[in-house]
Amino acid sequence: MGSRFLHRLPNASIVLLVVLAAFLAAGCGGQEEKSGGGSASGSGSAPAEETTSSEGGGSASGGGFASGGGSAAGGASASGEGLVVYSGRNEELVGPIIERFEEQSGVDVEVRYGDTAELAATILEEGQNSPADVFFSQDAGALGALTNEGILSPLPEEALSQVEERFRDPNGEWVGVSGRARVVAYNTEALSEEELPGSILEFTDPEWSGRIGWAPTNGSFQAFVTALRVIEGEDAAREWLEGVQANDPRRYDNNLAILEGVTSGEIEVGFVNHYYLFQLQEESGGNVPAANYFFQNGDPGSLVNVAGIGILNTADNTPEAEEFLQFLLSEEAQSYFADETFEYPLIAGVPTNEELVPLSEIQTPNVDLGNLDDLEGTLDLLRETGVL
Repeated sequence: MGSRFLHRLPNASIVLLVVLAAFLAAGCGGQEEKSGGGSASGSGSAPAEETTSSEGGGSASGGGFASGGGSAAGGASASGEGLVVYSGRNEELVGPIIERFEEQSGVDVEVRYGDTAELAATILEEGQNSPADVFFSQDAGALGALTNEGILSPLPEEALSQVEERFRDPNGEWVGVSGRARVVAYNTEALSEEELPGSILEFTDPEWSGRIGWAPTNGSFQAFVTALRVIEGEDAAREWLEGVQANDPRRYDNNLAILEGVTSGEIEVGFVNHYYLFQLQEESGGNVPAANYFFQNGDPGSLVNVAGIGILNTADNTPEAEEFLQFLLSEEAQSYFADETFEYPLIAGVPTNEELVPLSEIQTPNVDLGNLDDLEGTLDLLRETGVL
């Protein structure tokens, strides 16, 4: 049966093109590394090559659509034949679980893999004519943007009730299916946990000069900065960016490159998502001299964002879309996210990977994830502070 790929990308409206161009110019949008790292560069230096891939798993240009992987290619269609999913998540990460859904349900699924921000803009431009039934977003901010535009339908209470309120839309129009935590990865040969600050905000202290790594063009970092603006305010976010920038941080292409910098001793700390440490351990075949540090007391540095699902109110296949959602919230799919991608399952009764700090122990900041939709404002701030 196999997932098929949709290739047509309609022209975005003028406003959406401006926003989207900003994302692509920054080399980011909704991005997630699959494997391998990128080079570090000093302040103002360009990386040797483009290594940050779209979450869609394709190239960073030309729409970023994946191909291959044993799946047949297909054209875009609004015929209603088969469930159409626009996925801002990488094929390598979610392709296998989508194929399991096809096999078990008998529902044919067409998947358009691409950049989360680009796909959200495409859905808005397509409007009533969108062939998409489901938007599988890398982050909650893009889902919040579609909610604000009245694009999504209310989800079944049966699905919503399985997930904690902090990981779903207050109005019930999107729900998280897996979680990822922001952490500080640190070199365990250079630092102990006791030597790390009590807040992400304290990395502006000059004592951290030359010891920090970050990836300003990465989508997950930008989602964190958006959250910082919402939680602490615009002035505080600006002050933090300027303070860290003054500490001459090493700039990397992506999270995996940051982890490699931490383990090599090139830097002592790096701002990343939690699961990259475990991916690096798996790839290296053993332990590495690094650990994840979680902040306490609802610090912005312990933000937990979600990959989530929304069903379009123009969907031709709503029953199949709801079946797909229920499958992603099933024990089988949640265990897949826990064990195969090292993410956090979001339903009760599915154990977290034993390598991870339990989600219940992470003291997340009090923020509506759907409000993290002003990524354009974040890009403006990153440029104004010289971070981009």
